[in-house]
Amino acid sequence: MDEELRALTERLRQESGGTAAFERLAVDAGPDELAAVLTEPGRPLWARELAAFRLGLCGDRRAFEALVLLLNHRDPPRCAGAAHALARLGDPRTARAAAALATNELRVAYALHPVRLLVELRAPESVPALITTLRRRLTPHDPYRRVALACVEGLGALGDARARPVLSDALAHPALAEAAVHALARIPRQR
Repeated sequence: MDEELRALTERLRQESGGTAAFERLAVDAGPDELAAVLTEPGRPLWARELAAFRLGLCGDRRAFEALVLLLNHRDPPRCAGAAHALARLGDPRTARAAAALATNELRVAYALHPVRLLVELRAPESVPALITTLRRRLTPHDPYRRVALACVEGLGALGDARARPVLSDALAHPALAEAAVHALARIPRQR
């Protein structure tokens, strides 16, 4: 079993109280039943999350909207699970949605997982979104250093020369300087 699925299943089993409904969704429910859970009124969040996650892992695009909502949730484990499923979903809208969430200043407290998802996707939207998000984090006393650090590390992993200026600016920030040095070293020099 996938480690992320195991962690999510255990968390949601506790949240649901280990009911028979949980066991059915976790083990026996097929794609159509899981998709119905996403739209049926009155379903608890744990059921919707489990259904969306399982559908996402199967590549069923009916999970896309639910997973994007979970990616933007205030609870980090829900965001992490949604990012994991979205990375495997294969929906072409995923990178655009992750970029919109990562660059939304009103939701920057929840941008960590969208940033990490953009790095994993390596999509055309990834580098511009990470540059935008990091540039906004380079203000004095910005409280979102984890998001900034994820951007620095992600830009290094992506190795795109467009990131060189913002990574150079990150060198002036003690909390980011070491990571920025490593990120810059991963970007090939232009000749």
